[in-house]
Amino acid sequence: MNQKTHRIGAAATASPTVMRRERLLGHLAMLLFSALIAGSFSFGGLAAQHMDAAPLTLWRYLLTVLVMAVLALGMFRAPLVRPVQPWRFLILGGLIAFYMLTMFTALEFTDPVSTGAVFTLMPLLSAGFALLFVGQRTRSGVLTALMIAAVGAIWVIFRGNVEAILSFDIGRGEIIFFTGVTAHAAYVPLIRKFDRGENPVAFGFWVTVASALCLLPIGARELAATDFTALPLSVYVAVAYLAVVTTAITFLLLQFASMRLPAPKVLGYGYLTPSFIILLEGLLGHGWPPASVLAGAIVTACGLVAMARLPD
Repeated sequence: MNQKTHRIGAAATASPTVMRRERLLGHLAMLLFSALIAGSFSFGGLAAQHMDAAPLTLWRYLLTVLVMAVLALGMFRAPLVRPVQPWRFLILGGLIAFYMLTMFTALEFTDPVSTGAVFTLMPLLSAGFALLFVGQRTRSGVLTALMIAAVGAIWVIFRGNVEAILSFDIGRGEIIFFTGVTAHAAYVPLIRKFDRGENPVAFGFWVTVASALCLLPIGARELAATDFTALPLSVYVAVAYLAVVTTAITFLLLQFASMRLPAPKVLGYGYLTPSFIILLEGLLGHGWPPASVLAGAIVTACGLVAMARLPD
């Protein structure tokens, strides 16, 4: 019996208590995922001021490959043998690299508020891909809870300004980022579809290697020509955070949760990211938003709590 068959058999015979515990761990993993992603916006903005999207994204993934190798070989003792069906990792790595690249590229044409609004489409897109790729149907109650959370997230993103919401304009940057959001929405259900029982850390290592390979043709020349001595310390701190925290660690959290929760529930936690950004900015002394914006964060949280409590 191979590792995957054993795991499927174990899941099928697991007690309701064990299954509830696994789902709870999946929800907690995504809660931490959202909090860590929130910090990437400030750091990513710092780095994007000094480097173009392609070399910046490639740099972070080259560093992430080293981090994942250390995690695999050092902490988790995961064998990094040549993977079976390596085309799986080229697809996954290409999707996630494309998402990251479009995020930085879109910010050259639009602002974070607009990209945040486009991001709210991801869970619903993921529900469609989950049905297409793995036959995973999303309950109507879960979709309703996601829509409630989306409304709260949009309210937070636009700072409770109804006029700003109504005047939202779909431009070049929004279209670019929408293609990336679509790629990320497909990525989550494909993790489950492409799983062959590999060690999760080894799986993550090969995905990041594939991402770096996909980025080499468009970012290698500019990265090699970069004068690293002229870059401020903030760029090194930003790239380190992006590579270690928002790529390596969040990948492991996403991988962990994707094997325990349906894809729409996994990506639904992305709606909490704007609220975590507000909390982080307040704690850093950058000011707190008006009560109307906090109300949107509460609506998002209520929608996600309702989603978490609904059956898978």
